[in-house]
Amino acid sequence: MSVATAHATWLQGAQGHLIEVQADVSNGVVGTTVVGRADVAINEARERCRMAVVNSGLEWPGTKRITILLSPADLAKRGTHFDLAIAVAVLAAYGKVKTGELRESLFIGELTLSGGLRSVPGVLPMVLAASRHGIRQVFVPEPQVREAAMVPGMVVFGMRSLAQVSAQLNDEPVPDAPPVAGLSPGDLLTWRGQSRLDELDLIDVDGVADAKYAIEVAAAGGHHLMLIGPKGAGKTTLAERLPGLLPDLTPEESLELTALHSLAGALVPGDDLIVRPPFFAPHHDVSKVGLLGGGSGRVRPGDVSRAHNGVLFLDEFPLFRSDVIESLRQPLESGEVTITRGEDSATYPARGLVVMACNPCPCGNYHPQHGRNRCECLEPARKHYRAKITGPITDRVDITRQVEPALPHERNDRFALRETSELVRLRVSAARARQHERYSDRSWRLNSQAPGPVLQREWPLAPELQHKVDDEIFRGRLTRRGATRVHRLAWTIADLDGVDAPGFAQLDAAIRLRSGEPLLDAHLRRRAAG
Repeated sequence: MSVATAHATWLQGAQGHLIEVQADVSNGVVGTTVVGRADVAINEARERCRMAVVNSGLEWPGTKRITILLSPADLAKRGTHFDLAIAVAVLAAYGKVKTGELRESLFIGELTLSGGLRSVPGVLPMVLAASRHGIRQVFVPEPQVREAAMVPGMVVFGMRSLAQVSAQLNDEPVPDAPPVAGLSPGDLLTWRGQSRLDELDLIDVDGVADAKYAIEVAAAGGHHLMLIGPKGAGKTTLAERLPGLLPDLTPEESLELTALHSLAGALVPGDDLIVRPPFFAPHHDVSKVGLLGGGSGRVRPGDVSRAHNGVLFLDEFPLFRSDVIESLRQPLESGEVTITRGEDSATYPARGLVVMACNPCPCGNYHPQHGRNRCECLEPARKHYRAKITGPITDRVDITRQVEPALPHERNDRFALRETSELVRLRVSAARARQHERYSDRSWRLNSQAPGPVLQREWPLAPELQHKVDDEIFRGRLTRRGATRVHRLAWTIADLDGVDAPGFAQLDAAIRLRSGEPLLDAHLRRRAAG
């Protein structure tokens, strides 16, 4: 047979395309030609594959004309993960590999000159994309078997070399080969990571009942949150305990998030599906590429996407560069981020809960009460600091809270309400279950993700409540976007309170959470009693 087809995949952002790697081996001018909008790395695969075949003890059609087509031909492709599919297609076209299993097989892996396989990033989303096109078995580098096997119903072959792949396809004994190195050596900084958050509990936080309730509402509905207060008030303390209030991810969310981390090259051999909501806290000097994604060559997801279904904490928010702050408009509003680099355009989900923390001034000591004000900043410095947080950004934040340091009597109050993160997580889980049931036939899961027009049409506020919201808009205290966010917050508070629809109490709390005004003690007491 002079023509054979093997399958590979190409990831364009979070979208996966099944690529047919067709090889034609025929008489003519000796040489190897790759067509189908291949980049430099794929064109270099001609030499990598030729030497890998020869050094594997297999026969390369060196006296033939070899044409390799990556189809669809109009789709730009790049990456070294096409190596294995190209080599298998050429060997099959030359009659050295049986073609019976090629139709339902996917081949992923970079080849070395000695014929060994090397790991590549993005295996999980590649296999996910192939499974949706009817592929039922996949050949991957041995360290990435666990990652590929996360896709239900997929038969995974972990291989060390091209010779092993050829033997498996020809039903021959599989020869031994040196182990394949993993994609990365693993994290040596064991003192830090997601596991450290497991030791943090909300019961350790003194006072700030108002802010505690705010993060509970944020967790229940997935609402973005801004914490403003002097240094030492507990903003970071609260933000770091927020992931502990979130329930485990659903199987669909776990697969989606793990695929994003695979795209970013953040999975190491032995990693399982990510089942806990992630927490990312990039430094304020982070670049747009680091936060949103991008990069030269293959466009990779940034921290805002890696925190999908989890928490993205932006501490010292006004110290972020202005272009980075303004670039958050799209993910805050739509829950996704689109990156365009030349001809490449990639869209990644970014439905994480964004928490912004900022001081009232550069030194962090400003207080509106004269007797408690210890600020040493000049007024122009304070204005410049506050001007970094623009109106379009704050308008996209659902909850704003002023966090004050706990007073001495609050630290020693034995009768103050203290709740563990586990107890609050139970309430959050129950509220989210109500939302999942309400939106069971929709493309979104949480109140914060519900489109405003759909809420108005299918889950409207009672007329007297809507009249109050309209009055807030008329007085200039709410924008139209802010009114939609109040509507969402009211439903989240109703879900936490276990009532069928928002009432005046829920709407009042929602407006106060949105505007930054203190919550009424009556609402906090009702929550404590519940």
